[in-house]
Amino acid sequence: MKQNPTSFLILLICMITFNVFSQESIEQSVSDTLKIHVVTKNDRTSFVGRIISQDPHEVMIETKEMGLVAIPRHEIREIREVEMRELNVKGEYIPGEVFASRYFITTNGLSIAKGENYMIWHIFGPDVQFGVGKNFGLGIMTSWLGSPIIGTAKYSIPFNENTSLALGLLAGTDTWYGTGFRLALPYTAFTIGDRIANFTFSAGYGALGYKENQFDIISGNSTKKRVNEGRMLISFAGMFKAGRIVSIVFDSFIVPGGKKYQTTEWFEYFNPNTGFYEPRERNVTKKRDGFALILPGLRFQTSPHKAFQFGFAGIFAGGEAVPVPFPMVQFFQKL
Repeated sequence: MKQNPTSFLILLICMITFNVFSQESIEQSVSDTLKIHVVTKNDRTSFVGRIISQDPHEVMIETKEMGLVAIPRHEIREIREVEMRELNVKGEYIPGEVFASRYFITTNGLSIAKGENYMIWHIFGPDVQFGVGKNFGLGIMTSWLGSPIIGTAKYSIPFNENTSLALGLLAGTDTWYGTGFRLALPYTAFTIGDRIANFTFSAGYGALGYKENQFDIISGNSTKKRVNEGRMLISFAGMFKAGRIVSIVFDSFIVPGGKKYQTTEWFEYFNPNTGFYEPRERNVTKKRDGFALILPGLRFQTSPHKAFQFGFAGIFAGGEAVPVPFPMVQFFQKL
């Protein structure tokens, strides 16, 4: 029987094609089971591991800590594949910082999700932040005495996975304390990086007003005068995950030296005609000194909802460096 070469060629192509697609299907199936996923429930509990199987009713995930876990589908908020940059050299998953949008004092271009609220307990007082919309957050901070009270607003603009910009405002008053304190600080923050590692440069202009007691030497009367000042503020800050729970954090708060300005001051003038010292007023030229607060520290993510952070600050002013004798301690907690 004579075999048709054309038929043989078609049969060979079909066999090769079927074999290739079958192999790709098997490789794809095996590849899917080797991928690491994060399954987050509605109550924010997360499970990390390999998804063994899933159907419309439940997802089976194999975790390192708990073994095989079955999660009902209706309890799942999100299923996300872990990216390579979230794995360390040992292939272990390093989750991004829950509170990565904050350093010690300053913030960055990263946003908190809508409905994700958190509180920071400082030595000086509480700080509460609310995710009220997509890439938009509002907050309030105060001292343990309730004065001053400062409101915050921040709108984040993500350009891509590793670049973001934030436009923000701080505005506050001293409430009941009676100093006439007023603050307005618009700022912008540019961030390179993500929630695992990032670096931020921020700049703003702080307008400050308060009442100052002034004593008139001649009349002997004391009066309160309204003083308004404004200074440029800049900051360099960053953080990166050094392990599953430990992050290295660096923050700074810099007030550049201001321009020269004219003011008046009282001095004692010796009058040769009377032989007595007399109070006189004169014009003087002064320059606002610069100031810098440097804050390196460590953050420990003790749970998905809590973190502890501490660091030691140094102050640079008047050409001198002075260490702050007590640590900067903060507790983060999701609400």
